[in-house]
Amino acid sequence: MENNTELIAQCEAKAEHWLTPEFDEQTRTAVKEMMSSDDKGPLIEAFYKDLEFGTGGLRGIMGVGSNRMNIYTVGMATQGLANYLKKAFPQETALSVVVCHDCRNNSRLFAETVANIFSANGIKVYLFDDMRPTPECSFAIRHFGCQSGVNITASHNPKEYNGYKAYWEDGAQVLAPHDRGIIDEVNRVKVSDVQFEGNPALIQLIGEEIDKIYLDKVKTVSIDPAVIERQKDLKIVYTPLHGTGMMLIPRSLKLWGFENVHCVKEQMERSGDFPTVVSPNPENGEALTLALRDAKAIDADIVMASDPDADRVGMACKNDRGEWVLINGNQTCLLFLYYIITNRIRTGQMQPNDFIVKTIVTTEVIKKIADRNHIEMRDCYTGFKWIANEIRKSEGKQKFIGGGEESYGFMAQDFVRDKDAVSACSLLAEICAYAKDQGKTLYTLLMDIYLEYGFSREFTINVVKPGKSGADEIKAMMQRFRKNPPFEIAGSRVVAFKDYKRLIQIDGNGKESIIDMPETSDVLQWFCEDGTKVSVRPSGTEPKIKFYIEVKGEMKCAGCYERCMREADEKIEAIKQSFGL
Repeated sequence: MENNTELIAQCEAKAEHWLTPEFDEQTRTAVKEMMSSDDKGPLIEAFYKDLEFGTGGLRGIMGVGSNRMNIYTVGMATQGLANYLKKAFPQETALSVVVCHDCRNNSRLFAETVANIFSANGIKVYLFDDMRPTPECSFAIRHFGCQSGVNITASHNPKEYNGYKAYWEDGAQVLAPHDRGIIDEVNRVKVSDVQFEGNPALIQLIGEEIDKIYLDKVKTVSIDPAVIERQKDLKIVYTPLHGTGMMLIPRSLKLWGFENVHCVKEQMERSGDFPTVVSPNPENGEALTLALRDAKAIDADIVMASDPDADRVGMACKNDRGEWVLINGNQTCLLFLYYIITNRIRTGQMQPNDFIVKTIVTTEVIKKIADRNHIEMRDCYTGFKWIANEIRKSEGKQKFIGGGEESYGFMAQDFVRDKDAVSACSLLAEICAYAKDQGKTLYTLLMDIYLEYGFSREFTINVVKPGKSGADEIKAMMQRFRKNPPFEIAGSRVVAFKDYKRLIQIDGNGKESIIDMPETSDVLQWFCEDGTKVSVRPSGTEPKIKFYIEVKGEMKCAGCYERCMREADEKIEAIKQSFGL
């Protein structure tokens, strides 16, 4: 890379502009150091491209340069969004937005920069006084009747990263046509166009008053408060992984009636460096190490962890041998929706127009539960903006009672339009209390679901292909799968093939039908005779292609679980071979 004279020259030419007075002295000094260094690697990484504003906003490593998260790339994104809002709401004389941020380094600086730019453009800003969970940002947009919102967060990415999520007036992340419209506006903006000088009169700090209203609404998610009252001493270990969950999740659990919540002390310390974990991702078992240590010490009933922006929840519970085991995202979503459906029915709260939503790559056992209980279930694309879109489509006609995806996100209500670990942790504790009330654990409740609705094992494979050559390779893989789809997978006949890019479904006899989805997406799916489901999609944010595998098995007793898991893993290996993985 360092020997690429032409690329270095291009990066130096771009960097020269960052030495002009449009940029602050600290930035100019850092750019000069990169330009004068013999090692041109950092210069190339910082300037070889512009940090791209995509459909979800920005995400990147923090630092100086056009390919980095800094006040200038954040500033251009905000100026573009402000310009688009004025075009999208021409009749609105008092535009307003919410600005929120997580615990990461520079998050407060970026949030204040965003607030200043919106206010300089004549837009009213409700700025949170401190870090807050992502779902509260969504809630506040709806509460104040704003047209948009921005959340500064990189979710569960490593500490070097930060991000910028744009929301629309319904509290959901932006969908078409507004996503493309915002991207076009952002791409037109130069640093000289950005109005950095804020108007303090248009910036209103918000905090505790919204926390209280939001937490009161979260409490309405509870299905059976009586079971909590009986099991209020349930031993809960919770960790926010140094992030925003510490602001509201312990409070929410207390408000719901749980009196024995143990928070992991070292991880209740706010830090954008995440010093106690390799990765602040509750999907990774390593992130729960300290929580499991505490759980063993107090003989807890459940362990819960939220990611840094508190929109996703990971959990662990004891198996039938008293050993702590991690519950994956599919199983978590399954437990949530099973509990919501069966207990809304049991308590007489279920209504004929209630519906649930899952993403197309999430376990099909959820559909079995919904069908058997005569509840409408909808499939949507990956991402909670699509779950929010289903709610929007049925606003005022049907009631959304829960939705989730395999990547540890769940939304139990419609007053928030993004995944919500605050309500999810509280509801999870209630599910655990419900199980304990019957002399069970979350693990035995999961076994009950498998016994009643069938065993399922889900497994995700991430094939990383970095760089342009990697992107070309991923494209070629998808083309190959489209042109020559397998007719059998691991010995089982394919009975349905779905291509969401063409919105075509082909059954086992070659008959074509149309898939009803709001837009196309680069996803392929195969459904087999034996219940196997394989989904393939390139990641929209990272240089990888993802394979989601789901296999079925016959589970006749709770003690058969481990045998079913072994057989499923053998089948998954065969499926991997079918796809050359």
